[in-house]
Amino acid sequence: MDKKSLIGLLLIGALLIGYSIWTKPSEEERLAQQHRIDSIQTARIAEQLEAERLSYELENMKPAEPIVQTPEEKIDQLAGTLGGFASSAVGEEKFITIENQHLRIKISSKGGQVYSAELKEYSTWDKKPLVLFDNEDSKFNLKFYADKKPIFTEDLFFVPQYSEESIDASSTAKSLTMRLNAGENRWIDFVYSLEPESFQLGFEIKLNNMNEIFGNTPYMDLDWSYPLKQQERGHKWESQYSTIYYKYFNDEVGHIGARKEDGEDLPTKVEWIGFKQQFFSSVLRADEFFSSAKITTTNLEEETGYLKLCQAAITIPIDGKNQESIPLSFYFVPNHVKSLKKEGHELHKMIDMGWPFISWINTLFVVNIFHYLEGVFNFKGKYGLIIIFLTIFFKTILLPLSYKSFVSGAKMRVLKPQIDEIGQKFSKDKAMEKQQATMALYKKAGVNPMGGCLPMLLQMPIWLALFRFFPASIELRQQSFLWATDLSSYDSILTLPFTIPGGFGDHISLFTVLMAVSMALTTKINMSQTDTGQQMPGMKMMMYLMPVMMLFWFNSYASGLSFYYFVSNLITFLQMTLIKRSINEDKILAKLTLNQKKAPKKKSNFQERLEKMSRERQQLNQPKKKKK
Repeated sequence: MDKKSLIGLLLIGALLIGYSIWTKPSEEERLAQQHRIDSIQTARIAEQLEAERLSYELENMKPAEPIVQTPEEKIDQLAGTLGGFASSAVGEEKFITIENQHLRIKISSKGGQVYSAELKEYSTWDKKPLVLFDNEDSKFNLKFYADKKPIFTEDLFFVPQYSEESIDASSTAKSLTMRLNAGENRWIDFVYSLEPESFQLGFEIKLNNMNEIFGNTPYMDLDWSYPLKQQERGHKWESQYSTIYYKYFNDEVGHIGARKEDGEDLPTKVEWIGFKQQFFSSVLRADEFFSSAKITTTNLEEETGYLKLCQAAITIPIDGKNQESIPLSFYFVPNHVKSLKKEGHELHKMIDMGWPFISWINTLFVVNIFHYLEGVFNFKGKYGLIIIFLTIFFKTILLPLSYKSFVSGAKMRVLKPQIDEIGQKFSKDKAMEKQQATMALYKKAGVNPMGGCLPMLLQMPIWLALFRFFPASIELRQQSFLWATDLSSYDSILTLPFTIPGGFGDHISLFTVLMAVSMALTTKINMSQTDTGQQMPGMKMMMYLMPVMMLFWFNSYASGLSFYYFVSNLITFLQMTLIKRSINEDKILAKLTLNQKKAPKKKSNFQERLEKMSRERQQLNQPKKKKK
């Protein structure tokens, strides 16, 4: 260390020592700081002792005597806020059940509302009664103003106009009236009606002598909401097919996107609003229309046992002076295409069969084939066999396209030696010239390089249609085949002690594994049959990665769909083997060679423009090379 560095270090040390001496608190400051610390500790101890004292007193304190009111006293107390409805604020909750072959509906006297709705012919995935909702979490509240006082029916007690606790509508139509008294010969009735073999619960709001109370009130508000219960095994997939649907008055059916939380304002007339799950729905419809509505969905965690919270704030138009009845209807229905079409009002559009063209394939072909095989061949309940016949049907229709694709691949394959020769003539930096020479060979031989791709693209609509059909088809729900207990859900043969990310889940589905393996085999055979050395870089690797990706995508999907693709791959393999044996590649090569000897065809305008653009691009690149 030199002399200058030593002097610098000594100065820095002196400055630090001087700063510490200068900033050292005096004795008085030190004592004041210690006093503040002691005061804070004393205050904390006092707070702790006070809290312990209060806790002790609360534990040993005798509860205050409750104030007991008679019903008459409570009614008098509420008369100022509820007016004529004060007498309905006191009561005891009672239940009356009305049912037919399909539905069991429980009506509560509190709020006069549907307490629970059960579909008697169905059960949950774990074999429990299928209850769409119950009043523990649901809400059905009619709000309006009477004598300028806000009234909420969910807090009031209705009087059943029926003495029995159960009503059977299996043989004849029955009705139940729940009456909300408003004093002085005034009341509001909720009238429920049910017919045999029906999924429709009639619901009519009748107003008796309410014109003076309502005055010029132009509307009522109705809050309807409940969380959708998980009915199927897979929470994720059921949630993705559950949302709110609605139909505008004399207009189209719309919905909130099922894969997101969202809300929509429906500012114009609405005919019906439906809380739709994967296989079941609850719908509230107006015989005329609702003035407007606001709907929202909120996703719920799997641990809750629910999928989504569906909420609808509905505005019901009324004529306060002349209105006597508001006819509405509930529908508690399975999402079965034929059943919903029978109910009418375009309710069947709640079943998402894909985009319009995809939906057309499903409704015109797939659904009808299912029902035809069920009826004519008596395959009802044998849906594994129906899937096999459905696969054979579509593969037979697409056989000409498959044959054309295979022949196109054979033409490309026999030309491979000539393509390899072209590749040897051009260096790597002349990729454009190489491509032009290859395309010229294809044109001269009469080969369309897209001939193998176009038939595959034409098959995509059917592939997409079935992709949307199987998860939405209630026909497959809880139908077993081989080891699969439910073709609408995954077929788990092994439950893992951990969850694999990427959508794979915590189980292994055997049909999905078989589908992926068969897909890999057919891909390998197809690639070997069509390999001309002209594939895009990475395309071959992508084709082999597809079965692995499908394994992750489909492991938690409907096993019926995986089974369909597995059978389809087997049939494809069989078709490829038979077509290969029927094709003579020597004859194909001879025909292509003869085509090359014929006079060259006139170039199309498009091809001339393409070649002109290529030449211009090459001319632009030449000066750059000279400059370098």
